[in-house]
Amino acid sequence: MQVLPVADDQWDVVAWLWQDFRHDLAPAVDGFPYADGRYRHEWLDAYPAPDRHGYLAWRPHPNTGDDAPIGFALVRPGEQREHLLQAFFVVPAARRGGVGLGFAAEVIGRHPGGWEIPFQHLNTAAGPFWRRVADALWGEGWVETTEAVPGRPDVPPDHWIRTV
Repeated sequence: MQVLPVADDQWDVVAWLWQDFRHDLAPAVDGFPYADGRYRHEWLDAYPAPDRHGYLAWRPHPNTGDDAPIGFALVRPGEQREHLLQAFFVVPAARRGGVGLGFAAEVIGRHPGGWEIPFQHLNTAAGPFWRRVADALWGEGWVETTEAVPGRPDVPPDHWIRTV
């Protein structure tokens, strides 16, 4: 796997993967596509920007051997720490075998300092995954909290992993 910053001409690739990401989250966030068939994308619309970073993970396509995107990550300034992992996605066919952990470690390693990693309570795969990442990268140097989702008293609180 190769992890590279998103080039100016690759944001369309991220936009395609974004739809997979939002589709994947749909059961956890009651997500429906809008009238144009796309899921919400205002977070993605804030990229690129000088204080925001995007990364694509690449691996040879199993059928063609050409480089294929297998995931993306978006990093922005955090509210309580220097960095916040705003979005992280690995295509289902590339999951397992440590791909996600390796990708997360590579992205986080490019931005020294404190981190915040939020995830939804109902995203049952996210919790165990991000706790494994936190243990691998920070040992006991992290905490997990829950916080109400602003403006959404009808949903369970989000989980936040933060370095200490």
